[in-house]
Parts: sequence; C-alpha cells; structure tokens
Amino acid sequence: MASRGVVGIFLLSALPILCLELRRGSPDLGVKDLILLCGRIFLLLALLTLIISVTTSWLNSFKSSQVYLKEEEEKNEKRQKLVRKKQQEAQGEKASRYIENVLKPHQEMKLRKLEERFYQMTGETWKLSTGHKLGGDEDLGLENESQTSFETSNREAAKRRNLPKPLTKISPSAEQPTQKEVLNLPEEPPEAAEEVVTVALRCPSGNVLRRRFLKSCSSQVLFDWMKKIGYHTSLYSLSTSFPRRPLEVGGGWSLQDIGITVDTVLNVEEREQSS
Repeated sequence: MASRGVVGIFLLSALPILCLELRRGSPDLGVKDLILLCGRIFLLLALLTLIISVTTSWLNSFKSSQVYLKEEEEKNEKRQKLVRKKQQEAQGEKASRYIENVLKPHQEMKLRKLEERFYQMTGETWKLSTGHKLGGDEDLGLENESQTSFETSNREAAKRRNLPKPLTKISPSAEQPTQKEVLNLPEEPPEAAEEVVTVALRCPSGNVLRRRFLKSCSSQVLFDWMKKIGYHTSLYSLSTSFPRRPLEVGGGWSLQDIGITVDTVLNVEEREQSS
C-alpha cells in the first residue's frame, strides 16, 4: 500500500514537469520526442518505486526480526526462571529429607547417649527406665525387683566412678551436715608482674579457662582450680598437651619444678574406669 501511494504521488508530480518541458520545447515537437520524454519519466518513476519497495521491505523485515528476537529472549528468560525455580524446589526438598532422615536421628541419638552417660555418672540410671504402674501385688513385686536392679546398677556405677557406696540406712552421724571443703586459690597476679605464667585448662565440654599464677606457687593449686570449676580429682585428671602425658605433682613442688615455666595448656581428661 505504501509503495502504491508513493507511485501515485510521483505520477502526479511528473505531470507539471511534462508540461514545462512542452512549453520550453520548440513548437515543432514531434510525437517521437514526446514518447521518449514520457518513457524517461516513467523509467525514473519505476526506478524510484523499486528503490522504495526494496527499502520498505528491508525495514519491515528488520523490525520483524527485532520483534522476533525480543520475543525469543523473553521466552528464554521465562524458561530459565522456571528451571531455576524447579531446581530450588528440588534442592529444598532434598535438604528437608536429609534433615529429617539423617541429621535429626543423629542428634537425637547423640542427646540420648549424653543423657545416659550423665545419669551413669550421677548414679541415677533409674531415670532411664520406663517404670511400672502402681497397684496390685504383681506390680509391687515388679517394682521391688526393678528397685533392686536399679540399686545394684547404681552401686556398680559408683564403683566404676570411684564414688562412695550409697547407704541403705542413714546413720545419726550422717544426718548432721558436714562442712564442705573450701578451696582458696592464690590471688591472681597482674599480667605485667615478673615470674608469672598463664595456665589454660581445656575442659571436656570444649571450654578453655585461663588464669595467671606465679611460678613459685604450689603445683597442687592446679588441682584445686580444677575442683573449683566442677571437675573432681576422683573423676578427672590433668595432662600436658604435647607430649601427651599425665601431670605429676608433689606436695612441695612448685609450678616451676614440674616444668611450667611458660604459658601452658593443660587438658582435663576423664580417668579410666576401674573394674
């Protein structure tokens, strides 16, 4: 349609040119000359029409290709977003299954083992049992048997941990409150003082406690410090980090005598169970 309109415009514009040529020409202008002039004009119009049609078709194809490329890019972007969403959903589902089937049972088993170990250390293994319902002679007999087995297991646990045996009857002397042992640690010297070392205790819980001592302090102060933070010497011992060996102390030995002359890290380790 556009090319036809352009052709019509050129035809209308060619008529005045033809009239001017006729006026300028000689009065004896023949038919042959008139035909040649018209042919040149129509040839020029045909050439212009061809150029315009080719140009418009090329422009239209270029625009359509740009539109097509834009649509393809939008489709590819939507497809990629959909694929990424599916991958994220699949990864989230895998992570939830891993947590539910692997991590959660592992954590529950670890907590159960820690609970059993704690009750074995405290001698309260009866808390690990499900118990029995009260009522009836049979239930009473089962309760007595379970109580006997629990007391036996408590005694065995106390022997393994070097704890005092549980008393079935409380003596009058035991009813009286006993005085607790008061542990007095020497005052911590300033960091800038001379002959001062920093001792770190790496506890089984993972905590690391640090304290400064004078090199002339008694070596027994290390065990007093260990008892004060909650690790009794009947259940735990001290050992050096490297080389790994038990720490030997004496009544009159100082920290310098047992080899602690620089900042040292000691490990709080559980003693081996004795049968």
